[in-house]
Amino acid sequence: MDVFYRLAPFIQDFIYQNKWEELRGNQVAACEVIFDSDDNLLLSSGTATGKTEAAFLPVLTELYNNPSRSVGVMYISPLKALINDQFKRLELLLLDSHIPVCKWHGDASVTQKNKLIKNPEGIIQITPESLESLITNKRGACLSMFSDLRFIIIDEVHYFMRDVRGIQLLCVLERLQQLTGVTPRRIGLSATLGDISLAQNWLNTGTGRSCAAPITEEGKKRVGLHIERFVNYADDRDMVERDGSGNVTKVSTGGDMGDREHYEYLFKNTLDKKTIIFTNSREETEFVIAHLREIALKNKAPDVYRVHHGNVSALIRENTEDEMKSADEKIVTGATVTLELGIDIGSLDQAVQVGAPLNVSSFAQRLGRCGRRGQIPQLLFTFVESIKINSADILGPINWEFIRTIAIIELYIKDHWMEPIPPQNFPYNLLYHQTMSMLKSNGEMSPAGLAQAILSLGSFKNIPKEDYKELLIHLINIEQLQQTEHGGLVIGREGEKIVNSHKFLTVFMAPEYLLVKDENRTIGTVDKVYPVGVRFALAGLTWETIDVNVKSKVIFVKRVPGISVVDWDVDFAVELHTVLVQKIRSVLKSDEVYPYLSERCKERLNEIRYIARGSGILDSLVTPLSDTKYAIFPWVGTRQLMTLNYALRQRKLKSKLPWMTCVYLEVNSNNGKEGVENIISDILHSNLDLYSLPLPEKVQIEGKYNEFIPLNLLRKQFIEDYLDFEGLKSDILNTKGVK
Repeated sequence: MDVFYRLAPFIQDFIYQNKWEELRGNQVAACEVIFDSDDNLLLSSGTATGKTEAAFLPVLTELYNNPSRSVGVMYISPLKALINDQFKRLELLLLDSHIPVCKWHGDASVTQKNKLIKNPEGIIQITPESLESLITNKRGACLSMFSDLRFIIIDEVHYFMRDVRGIQLLCVLERLQQLTGVTPRRIGLSATLGDISLAQNWLNTGTGRSCAAPITEEGKKRVGLHIERFVNYADDRDMVERDGSGNVTKVSTGGDMGDREHYEYLFKNTLDKKTIIFTNSREETEFVIAHLREIALKNKAPDVYRVHHGNVSALIRENTEDEMKSADEKIVTGATVTLELGIDIGSLDQAVQVGAPLNVSSFAQRLGRCGRRGQIPQLLFTFVESIKINSADILGPINWEFIRTIAIIELYIKDHWMEPIPPQNFPYNLLYHQTMSMLKSNGEMSPAGLAQAILSLGSFKNIPKEDYKELLIHLINIEQLQQTEHGGLVIGREGEKIVNSHKFLTVFMAPEYLLVKDENRTIGTVDKVYPVGVRFALAGLTWETIDVNVKSKVIFVKRVPGISVVDWDVDFAVELHTVLVQKIRSVLKSDEVYPYLSERCKERLNEIRYIARGSGILDSLVTPLSDTKYAIFPWVGTRQLMTLNYALRQRKLKSKLPWMTCVYLEVNSNNGKEGVENIISDILHSNLDLYSLPLPEKVQIEGKYNEFIPLNLLRKQFIEDYLDFEGLKSDILNTKGVK
């Protein structure tokens, strides 16, 4: 029987009314899995391939034919904005269904939430944090709300898999299963994935089900790629003079010819084209859009320039999204990762990437945003280089970002490769968080009962009982927990301060933000005080502080003309996979001419190839930089490279990773080139004990609740989940043939 005729009548009517010519391949496949099996389902494809409809059409049909005695479908998203976007789409689909849908997040209607608690039915749209709040603070309500939950739809699975919130989500879903005694089927929606099996395993965690992942042709499209380059030749491009209030009074312009040419190029190439300009930082996004707006003003062109990132107010972001959806508007939006995810922004003419994408996964996400029309979408890359000649620095002229971009494109377009998900076997900060959350939800528990409940969660399957016992004793000692006279555990005096904070449910690290207001209108947030009279950029505009309320954490501003800067406190770090690093090497070794490079970029590539080949870095593990300084190029990923870095330090060599490159080590040694090579060979052929390495005392993987974890456990997490000696050995020995 044709899948279409198995859909609920109101869905068939919707399809007719919207003049769909046919169901897409992934929609047919999803229907077959949901209708004809009991499996979980993973749908992985590019943006605008109908994944959301593919999930909801069969699920809503099942709910229509066999109504649930409670909430029947739970839709989980990492973003409130994505929930709001999907809510509008679902409302249209459900007009004639009599199936209600309720948004459940911090900004949603309390009235609607209470209504759902009293009469649980239909669909709930929720974030992981709001779900945890429900199960922690309204345990009884959860039991009735989800007693007959049939389906859980998880959007942006690829995002959750790479983020600590993904661990939180899996834990909360398993706790919900334990509470209700039902195991809903899970449906995961994801951008294109490198390794489908990893996502299937992730989605299945704690369910005991298999996971179907039908492969369809959706998402494959031709894309026009082009890379352009601009050059600043002077050394003084960053010279800025400020007055006593910190305002910019003079900016050196003698050396920023490349910057000016770059902004003019972006202006001309985005005229009358609906465009997203991606950058890798909020600061750069603000700066680019400010310059484009200035050029538009001088050319009497319309102001179509917008900014979209996490520090811009939700209302401004939503207005930008609505403008981009409009077929008549040719909006140019500067964005960071916030527009990588699947918020509907309509058809795009092109996307622009300023600088290098962070990795292949990020490139794939941004590529997926371009072009939803019949024409070939365009993805444009731009680079601005500052040329500073230093004959002593033989590797300085190599632009690693530029080469990395070519490697990323080649890996995705030709090799169809993406980074696998890194391991998270010992997430001790989440172990703390879930322990506190469970005790808040359940009240007093015995140590054995608590250990059984927590360690049975799939995300903690690798954590030994001994480690958990050590954590619990530590938490008692620092008064996060308290042992009762009956031997049970409850939340302690210091722990109450944590779990009763509104920030407890968020497991990711976020700085303290100050609200920026223009009269009563919220512009966004910043993470530092800008004193009265100081100007700064936000939402693509320049503001001047007129008052600061330190107690309320509000900065009052007025809009002023001109271009300003803003800076957020961030630790920028790039983690590269071995496959990507080795592709960088192959790009340098190859003579291939890439058609998407401009003439200036082709010339630059030839220059870099000449330098790389002449330096010896492509074929020699160790390359002299001076009499006592050496570059080590094992051509391995960041985790393997850091392992070698600490191993060299153990051998008393001064070693460091130039963070701007992330592809090689610099070491100081009096042993000569051969001596350094012998030390590396000895390391690779040793039984290296990672726990003996001279790691910094507080070395740890970033985590919000690390302050409550014993240092030796944080150290163990870093060693086990970040360092990779076996990978280092196999990668170097295979690549370099070290004896």
